[in-house]
Amino acid sequence: MDTENRIKYEREIDFEVINRVAVVTLNRPRALNALSHEMVRRVTDVLELCRHEENIAGIVFRGAGDKAFCVGGDVRALYESVCSDRTLNEAWLQFFIDEYRLDYAIHHFEKPIVALMDGIVMGGGMGLAQGAALRIVTERTRLAMPETRIGMVPDVGATYFMRVMPLEIELYAGLTGASLTGPDAVAYGFADFCVPSTDLRNVGQYLESVDWSASLSAKNLLRDALVRTTTDPTEAPLKAHSAKIRSHFGMASSAQSIVAGLHNGEQTVWSTATHEALAKCSPCMLEVTYRALRMGRDMSLADCFRMELGIVHRTISEGDFLEGVRALIVDKDHRPRWRPASFAKLDSARVTHFLTSPWKQDQHPLAELGV
Repeated sequence: MDTENRIKYEREIDFEVINRVAVVTLNRPRALNALSHEMVRRVTDVLELCRHEENIAGIVFRGAGDKAFCVGGDVRALYESVCSDRTLNEAWLQFFIDEYRLDYAIHHFEKPIVALMDGIVMGGGMGLAQGAALRIVTERTRLAMPETRIGMVPDVGATYFMRVMPLEIELYAGLTGASLTGPDAVAYGFADFCVPSTDLRNVGQYLESVDWSASLSAKNLLRDALVRTTTDPTEAPLKAHSAKIRSHFGMASSAQSIVAGLHNGEQTVWSTATHEALAKCSPCMLEVTYRALRMGRDMSLADCFRMELGIVHRTISEGDFLEGVRALIVDKDHRPRWRPASFAKLDSARVTHFLTSPWKQDQHPLAELGV
């Protein structure tokens, strides 16, 4: 790696050890800490260092700036990488392979990892945080898995970790990409504590106060150091809509039936907004997402990652991803030309195709996960 790229690479991830705690800061505040491939590799390196360093007792993940923990992968960079891949060697796929391996490692890491999810947390940011042993949100937190809006499926383990929610809430959040607040996150299992954002300004000072001679576990010591005060998790805005969500998403047999039910049912502000959100998404990927989320409820974490990688591979190489990113992020005309454009023209065989792995079992890039 040349000097210029090495410096950029190191600056995008800040790493320091404070009183036996490794503090990893995602450091792209102007990009809302979106993950580049080099950042994924760097965090993976840091994890391996911490795994073998006896003097490190735990890890804290946080985002630089005051707007976001992490908005996910760098979608524009990925789009440009795919578009420039004239050799068709699918070099872009390695980003997802490395990201999923990192996320899987976080779920199974031997030492406690703490995710400070202040501000926006989307996509890849959720992948980093949901495997952590301690997940802390604030009143400023907004969590979402909005991949369907760009012709993708919720990934980074979402088909596994979203099942902590009731099925109807999982489908609602996964299909619409709806944003959850900090209290929502605690109420529905995406976070362990909601604290005032001001409490996270002195993380280093709090970590310095940890007494490692105490008899508590490392996780509990970190919890006691970082969780000073909490907010009331009963004030979860999403709960006000739980009955409506259950009636539309709880009993539906497909994404198409959900959209039809919203269109034909009683028109309220909520139902209209929800229908409009779904109407902007790729019909094919809504149906794929519906099935993937339901399938994931009965699968292991490793199998969920393998399923997601297959879907992502097909979605980027032959699906709606490039068109979704073009319409929403690159050209910003907000007029994606989905294939097909409507549920009426969607063949069930196409949905099944996206859910079918492109690789034989022993040749899957993530075959080693869970072995």
